[in-house]
Amino acid sequence: MRKLENNELERKSVEDFKTAEKTPVIIILDDIRSLHNIGSVFRTADAFLIEKIYLCGITATPPNKEIHKTALGATETVAWEHHKSVLEVIEEVKNEGVKVFAVEQVESAIFLQNFEIEAGKKYALVFGNEVYGVSQEAVALCDGCIEIPQLGTKHSLNISVSAGIVVWDLFKKINSSD
Repeated sequence: MRKLENNELERKSVEDFKTAEKTPVIIILDDIRSLHNIGSVFRTADAFLIEKIYLCGITATPPNKEIHKTALGATETVAWEHHKSVLEVIEEVKNEGVKVFAVEQVESAIFLQNFEIEAGKKYALVFGNEVYGVSQEAVALCDGCIEIPQLGTKHSLNISVSAGIVVWDLFKKINSSD
């Protein structure tokens, strides 16, 4: 077994990425404090051809050297917008027919492994602040909530880890239904 060189990975150019068919998933980040978390989510979004990221509230925006440390250029490929209000973004994408799910621990949350996608639908995933999570007001506007099962002593995962897990799971489910 031989480790592949970067030039053997056949990665898309920035231009190819921008014109490629995207995975019908939008990421909404609300009040994310850590610039490294933001950059990491951009990199995950690039890896899975995510359509767009909405940066809401206090979430910092590119260009930013701390975001760039973990994004490694993904801020140049993944479409993004900044909005002050996560509630307005949720309402806007829902009006466009997007199904919106918060990734949060709530009553009646759907465990990620039980979450079923509908063919032909676009999804938005809302990730909240590192300490407070997704606000109750945002949860109330969503179509539902997805919870990542956890069996240890901690009550949460890092936002960038949560985003990676959930985006990968939806990516698999969307591509297996084609």
